Order: sequence, then structure tokens, then C-alpha cells
Amino acid sequence: MPARLSTGRVAPPSVPPDQTYCSISAYRGPVHPDSPISATLVAWGNAWLAGHVGLDEAVDRLERAAGPQVVSTEVTETPLRGFLADLRVEGMTALRLALPAAGDPLGLTGPAPFTVAAVDAGQAATAVLSGRCLGLIPGPDRRGSSYSGIRWAAMPASATPPDVPSLAEAEHALTMSMRAATDALLSVEGPGRAQPSLNAADDGLAPGYPARAHRVAALTARLASVLRVADERGLTSGQVAVRREAFLDLDRAVRRARVAAHNAITEPGSPLTPGRPAGTLGTPSPGSRIRRSRP
Repeated sequence: MPARLSTGRVAPPSVPPDQTYCSISAYRGPVHPDSPISATLVAWGNAWLAGHVGLDEAVDRLERAAGPQVVSTEVTETPLRGFLADLRVEGMTALRLALPAAGDPLGLTGPAPFTVAAVDAGQAATAVLSGRCLGLIPGPDRRGSSYSGIRWAAMPASATPPDVPSLAEAEHALTMSMRAATDALLSVEGPGRAQPSLNAADDGLAPGYPARAHRVAALTARLASVLRVADERGLTSGQVAVRREAFLDLDRAVRRARVAAHNAITEPGSPLTPGRPAGTLGTPSPGSRIRRSRP
């Protein structure tokens, strides 16, 4: 008989790495490419695990950003709030962000079904538990004419830590990439046009993250907006090639810096919680509140 958690819900089964927790067919395609919902889940989920915010506040932030959230496995569909609560009881210690692109599986270490779905979506979150990991892939959830939310497909993820840069390494690489991109773009003559503005942008992080992470995340948000509006009209094929190469390198650095910023709260030596020693991330606090979502 499946184990029941203290929340009253049936525990998600522990599965061997070679078995599928959720069939890839349950993944219903990517959310809008500009949606940062996986980053939001990682930032606010980690802030909750570290004790900086309550579960209600974290999930409310996600639902304000993208509507109702559910998690689908092969056998169940569970509101995200309850699913996260159950994972914490199972011993979830952190959430990691993945922002892969074709040929660059940033933040991923397999297995193949999870990697394929994450690359297709351009994003994923990985829940870190004792001895195993669980991947979460966001997809649109539309029911009828008025319901629009996010359906997270849960599937096994490798427990091997991904090869991602530290926050300091990512910030340095981003600075160097910005300089290289600026030099490349200044070498391209083209029709006069207004340059995209690097206005202030929401860094997307939650309370509890170090100041450096907020700074880096804010910069990546501004640079990402510039990359989205890059205009190649009126340029020769050679000029287009130079710009694209510069933007590809910058996009790679932006994705790495964004991943590092969102994972910074779990880096060794990070101030996970005021007055709480490192290594207790994921331990439920006595006063933590869990509010049940409406189905």
C-alpha cells in the first residue's frame, strides 16, 4: 500500500532512475518563450525552503505570475502547493534552475526524457531530494475559455549535480561577454536606429537572496529584453552574421548568469536563513503555514 504523508496525501512513489515517473507524453509543449515561470518557482521555492517566506506566499507569487498551477504525474494531478509540501516532507532540500538551449543543456544531467522536454521548453526546475532528483517541466494548462494556468510535468532527473558556474564566475563571464558583444556590434555599420534601453527590470528573485545575486539577476533581465528586440532589418548578410554571433555568445552568458543567480541561495556558505546554519535548508519550521489550494 502506498505510504501516506502527514498532509494526508499519498506520497509520490520513489522510482528507480531507469523508470519513468511521468511519461513524456504528459508534457504538453512549452509555455511562452518569454515566461520565466521556472525561475520564479526556483527563486520563491528556495526562499520558502530557507524560511524567508511561507509556502502560501511563494505559491501565491507563482499564481499571480501565470495563473493556477498543478503538477501531473502518471497517476495523479496535484495542486502545486500540496505537491511542494509533500516533497518537503520527503526531504526536499533545494530547487535548481535549468535554462537549456539546443546544443547547450545548461543545468541538466539527464536522463534523456527529462533533457528532451526541458530543451523543448527552454527551462525546467529540479527538486533535490535525498539520493534522487525530480524534474519539473512547465507547460500551458488551458481548460475551456476562461481557465489558463501552468501544468508541471514531473519526471525523474539525474541526481548528478549539473556543471554550472558559481555566481562569481557567471558575473565575470557576463561582464566579459557584454564587452565582446559591444565591440562586435560597434564594428557593424548599419542604418541609424534607436538603441534598446537598459531600463530597470524586475530581477525575479525572492527575499533571502544575496545582494550580488539580485544585481546579477537584474542585469540578466535587462539584457534578455535587449536580445528579444534585436533588429536586423537593413543589414547585409555579413553584418547579420556578426550580430548573431555576438548575441549568441551574450545569450549563453545571460542564461548562465541567470541560473547562477537563482541557485545562489544554495551555494556553500550562503546565508540561507537568519540565525540558521547552512545545511538546514529544507527543514520545516514549526510555524510554517500550508494552505490547501482549490482543485
